[in-house]
Amino acid sequence: MQIGCCTWIFGGEPLADTAARLRAAGLDGVELFGDVTQDADDVRRTLDAQGLEVFCLTPGDADIAHPDAGVRAAGLDYYRRLVDFAAAVGSPLLSCHGQVGRIAPIGTQAEEDAHLIASVTEICAMADRRGLRVVFEILNRYETHQVRTVAQGLALCRAVGADNLSLLADAYHMNIEEADPAGALRQAGSHLGLYHVADSNREGVRSGHTDFAAHIAALRDVGYAGPVILETNAPGPNPFRTDKGAGFRDVLTDQLRTSAAALRAM
Repeated sequence: MQIGCCTWIFGGEPLADTAARLRAAGLDGVELFGDVTQDADDVRRTLDAQGLEVFCLTPGDADIAHPDAGVRAAGLDYYRRLVDFAAAVGSPLLSCHGQVGRIAPIGTQAEEDAHLIASVTEICAMADRRGLRVVFEILNRYETHQVRTVAQGLALCRAVGADNLSLLADAYHMNIEEADPAGALRQAGSHLGLYHVADSNREGVRSGHTDFAAHIAALRDVGYAGPVILETNAPGPNPFRTDKGAGFRDVLTDQLRTSAAALRAM
């Protein structure tokens, strides 16, 4: 089992410092935050120095389902640059999702769902031209009004019809939205492209009530061979802000170390 983590959780810490933390915590790679202003060669050298792979790229917020065509165009332009950056740093996977935090449509649900399908179709085409795969992240009702369950994610995949599109299922989001998270992983089956981990309280493994042994069994059943990506937070409010106060990065580092050990023991 290869284990990585999302770099955004360290709240803008220099990548060299984060990479050293991850190596010390026994991780194998990263899901790199999609800051397209970074120099790809510098990023690659920094991660190589710690023996870390780039498993995936996390996008910044880009509203690809907004009813305003100009807003959608700006979002797609960001993804165009993100695809180029992903290819330059050697990432095989590119994550995408709608605007995090918009929990109700501005226009109508049907209109914005149609815009999402069209935008994801275009992102998949961009990625395919660079030989990249796309995973659509399934969020929860407190972060999105679109695609909150594996069933909805599979419907999106059918509507887009791109061979390089699969789903990103997250244990924390599934804890909120899925009646049977392990069953949802089995339902995703071969369409499962990436798996994120945080416990039910969005902290480290075994700090909440998520049955990770059941999740791991489901991943084995569907033949999932990709990495496991940790996306935990230090204790505290505001799920959209990783900085929970003094020492939060040390708390995160400890969460990653103990979570990786717990997952590997399963």
